[in-house]
Amino acid sequence: MKRSDLTEKLLDIKREKGWSWKYICEKIGGYSEVLIVGACLGQMKLTKPQAANAAELFGLSKSETAMLNETPMRGIPMPPSDPLIYRFYELVMVNGPAWKALIEEEYGDGIMSAIDFDMVMERLPNPKGDRVKITMSGKFLPYKYYGASGNVPEYGFKEG
Repeated sequence: MKRSDLTEKLLDIKREKGWSWKYICEKIGGYSEVLIVGACLGQMKLTKPQAANAAELFGLSKSETAMLNETPMRGIPMPPSDPLIYRFYELVMVNGPAWKALIEEEYGDGIMSAIDFDMVMERLPNPKGDRVKITMSGKFLPYKYYGASGNVPEYGFKEG
């Protein structure tokens, strides 16, 4: 079985049972909804206890359960064709240079981690149409300058 086959199986069971993602996340437990849904969709991995909870919930075999605990091949083809996902891509393409400039001005030369990372999604009621609020928090990781010596800093720094 391929990981994509397991994803389709989980989605089939979700549809058949009429379960919401919120329900599935509560039953699996332990992490943010984004991470658990990502694992069900094949983009993240669950811990062994979470995989066991998922196995009980979905009625999975031993090998299917183990697959939920394996590191997946992550990502999707670029640019994405799904309109909602494409809008996120568009946000990064349009705003990415400004985000980069602002982060570098505040923190120095480095990146925001997508591994040491947290994300929360909220619904904000609005009379003109509900809004989606996404809060992302990633650890700042300064670049390391290999071979640095003397008064040259080893890690990315903010110019004074």
